[in-house]
Amino acid sequence: MSDSKENKKMEDIIALCKRRGFVYQGSEIYGGLAGTWDYGPLGLALKKNIENLWWRFFVDSRDDMYGIDSAILMNPKVWEASGHVSGFSDPLVQCEKCKRRFRADHLDDAKKCPECGGKLGEPRQFNMMFKTSVGSVDGADTTVYMRPETAQGMFVNFKNILDSYHPKLPFGIAQIGRNFRNEIAPRDFIFRVRELEIMEFEYFIEEKSWSEQFEYWQKQMHEWFKLLGFAKDDIREIEIPDGDRAHYSKRTVDFHFNYPHKFDEIGGLAYRTDFDLKNHIKHSGVDLSYLDPNTNERSVPHVLEPTFGLGRHLLAVMVKAYTEDELGGEKRIFLKFPPHLAPIKAAVFPLLKNKPELVAKAREIYTELKKQIPQIMFDDNGNIGKRYRRQDEIGTPYCITVDFDTIEKDAGVTVRDRDTGKQERVSLSELKGFMKL
Repeated sequence: MSDSKENKKMEDIIALCKRRGFVYQGSEIYGGLAGTWDYGPLGLALKKNIENLWWRFFVDSRDDMYGIDSAILMNPKVWEASGHVSGFSDPLVQCEKCKRRFRADHLDDAKKCPECGGKLGEPRQFNMMFKTSVGSVDGADTTVYMRPETAQGMFVNFKNILDSYHPKLPFGIAQIGRNFRNEIAPRDFIFRVRELEIMEFEYFIEEKSWSEQFEYWQKQMHEWFKLLGFAKDDIREIEIPDGDRAHYSKRTVDFHFNYPHKFDEIGGLAYRTDFDLKNHIKHSGVDLSYLDPNTNERSVPHVLEPTFGLGRHLLAVMVKAYTEDELGGEKRIFLKFPPHLAPIKAAVFPLLKNKPELVAKAREIYTELKKQIPQIMFDDNGNIGKRYRRQDEIGTPYCITVDFDTIEKDAGVTVRDRDTGKQERVSLSELKGFMKL
């Protein structure tokens, strides 16, 4: 696609997200706040589906993972030990004419303003952590930071997991959590934001096995992307060279998805060595070593970190699902979600909303199905064609229509497939099994 087509696709997705209740601008009635977004009912449902699938795949299906939920506010010494206080910064430049600020490493021309053509000042480092304070007495407050990553919560709980569960290497500590980064220039809808959620785990290993384990998790990440319905050419691996990696990493591979604005990062795999645990040992004075039960020898484990941006995953799923086609001679927009990710799995309709007997039967079927399929909707708003289009646009895989034959002849219901528009008669006893959810 050309840039204009790609930009149009992003604009169309943003409009659909607002129209159908996936994503809203944060604080919209006050003009919004750059880099903040609110998830509506459908966006929240889709986000939860991605979270739950991730947790099942990487945590619940394994015997070597331990889930936690660590605090957002942490002792500021954590961020000194991790290197964030001194090193978590981006190069900032400001236009001398229009006063707009930009990240210097994201500009094609570091001397010319991309907005007004004015002269850009010299780059200076800008720490991206949000500061706040803890305390109640003026002048005696303690400065703390809104966490910029979930990783440190897992490192500072390493000893707790050892003491509580006595796991053997290799094992992982996983969490899904909210993070805060004072981005200089939030952009591309929910791609680069100031408040974000990360799904990740720290996988603790012996140093000698890091290369083998790195390759294993690399493959597992590709298996994860398949679960989301991504094709092989939707994802690119980017090996990060020396000098460009984070200060803690000996090897990093970023995974890029084909977003409308460009191929850009959706996740990453980093070999953090023993950097974090050793620094926390040094700064806290607490022994964070691991005692091998077989050799009775102590060592500081090395760490692999697969990490996944939740908002970026949701955007990627939306981008992949967004489809325009013709059905019955009419153009339509629909979201071709894999059924296991769809925020609404099925919708139940009465053929006519002004016939009480049809509405009552449809309600009865809806109530019974909802006991087994919570993400189901009852819809009697507008004519049947408008309902189909509305459900297509929010990605509902199946529409179930109750008509007079359902009541008078016990002839089941009509089930319409979102992708093909094909309609089939299905008995009520076979209805749940017919839908591939």
